[in-house]
Amino acid sequence: MSRSWFKCLFICVTIASSQMGDNVVSAKSYRSPNIVLILTDDLDISMGGMTPLNKTKKLIGDAGISFTNAFVASPLCCPSRASILTGKYPHNHHVTNNTLEGNCSSVAWQKSQEAHTFPAMLKNLAGYQTFFAGKYLNQYGHKEAGGVEHVPLGWTYWVGLEKNSKYYNYTLSVNGKAQEHGADYSKDYLTDVLANMSVNFLQSKSSHQPFFMMVSTPAPHSPWTAAPQYQGRFNSTKAPRDPNFNVHGKDKHWLIRQAKTPMSNSSVGFLDAAFKKRWQTLLSVDDLVEKIVSSLEARGELDNTYVFFTSDNGYHTGQFSLPLDKRQLYEFDIRVPLMVRGPNIKSGQTSQFLVANVDLGPTMLDMAGLDISKTQMDGASFLPVLEGKVNGSAWRSDILVEYEGEGRNVSDPACPLLGPGVTECFPDCVCEDSYNNTYACVRTVAPSANLQYCEFDDNEVFVEVYNLTADPFQLTNIAKTIDQEVLEKMNHRLMMLQSCTGQTCRTAGVYDTRFKFEPRQMFSSHNWKLSRLRQTMK
Repeated sequence: MSRSWFKCLFICVTIASSQMGDNVVSAKSYRSPNIVLILTDDLDISMGGMTPLNKTKKLIGDAGISFTNAFVASPLCCPSRASILTGKYPHNHHVTNNTLEGNCSSVAWQKSQEAHTFPAMLKNLAGYQTFFAGKYLNQYGHKEAGGVEHVPLGWTYWVGLEKNSKYYNYTLSVNGKAQEHGADYSKDYLTDVLANMSVNFLQSKSSHQPFFMMVSTPAPHSPWTAAPQYQGRFNSTKAPRDPNFNVHGKDKHWLIRQAKTPMSNSSVGFLDAAFKKRWQTLLSVDDLVEKIVSSLEARGELDNTYVFFTSDNGYHTGQFSLPLDKRQLYEFDIRVPLMVRGPNIKSGQTSQFLVANVDLGPTMLDMAGLDISKTQMDGASFLPVLEGKVNGSAWRSDILVEYEGEGRNVSDPACPLLGPGVTECFPDCVCEDSYNNTYACVRTVAPSANLQYCEFDDNEVFVEVYNLTADPFQLTNIAKTIDQEVLEKMNHRLMMLQSCTGQTCRTAGVYDTRFKFEPRQMFSSHNWKLSRLRQTMK
């Protein structure tokens, strides 16, 4: 896209939005901080995913604060991204997976949620000009949901990728008009295209309004296509051989137990190659971050701009002998990088406060001066944490993680012994998902506890519990040995979180002293039971 064409289109949109915004935005609002959110796709932190991102760590992490306990509400792209946009847990935004049937960018999502996302609130209530570029939701652009002509509410300028992450040969929706891209690196490599469009936005936007910019990169998602200049990097790099690599999860849910241990040499070779390619793709993300931060600095806007860097979920490569994917309840899939720099944030900080991606929207609304209590968001603003104005006793110590498994109605011909109900299967018949890989977890981080409690919505009502202080790699499920009182209280907290909405999701603390345990409620039905085929599996 030529820069002049970009400017022409953007200026037209800006003039129209500025005329509308002048009626509702006060002079004080013009001095509101700018906000940038850079969202990667499938970037882990547990396996060293930040290692290639040296410039990003220097420009954002070292210049601000890095969170060591940042988690996602669901370890899958579309439900997680829906949580970021709405500030809601999956049981409240109702996006269950990456399919249209799972409410991913569906017409129902558009009607019920898009008008209430935090970018829409920034634009409509705080007078922000808003810019989006990159991957939105996995089914965005689907013909049954408006195609690329659909521009989600809340965006002044929109560059949305049709469907899932790619690096070449993709279609962008530029304010509702299809723009085709091929395989010429100089013109089409998506991470670079997003970087250039972001810089063009910064140079073309109105100087009379604050802005929110969200840049959503394809990296390091498959197909892991690196830029030509980076394809020779990390040639000796392999997936980390951590204690949970290529070991059997003997005390875990059946889906983990079905993985073959040890993995075949070909499987290990494949995941090592994928791990290397993931890191190669991240070098272009590092360049993107540098371009954006440098542009903000050159324009004199960096000091008044918050810059966030995070991911929609983690990833695994060989942990518990699972080849490649996300979707599981373990740290490698639910823990993500989160770094923030900006006004009143001291540099060089590391925070152990527990935050989740449902908190991103409320935090940015808080930065814009909006009242979070008037929204239906489940998350909490961690702006006081960024500014050093909160202590541990006043902050929440647990968050909710939810996932609804997927599976096929028929058996995989290559793996008939597994029967129907599984999906994401590899050639050696190790499957990464199933209908009854449906679970909810309480993740607790407090001075006295670093725990995870999970229940599966299956015929076993299987339970997994981990003490992350003693067992950071989650090798031992202590559900049958942990103190019964702790088990009971965490179960109760899980039930409370699964039925929460808005303010009731933000309650500080884990334990309710008024609670009296009732054994008959221990494994009560979840409020998001499967409504489709459920298989009886070992």
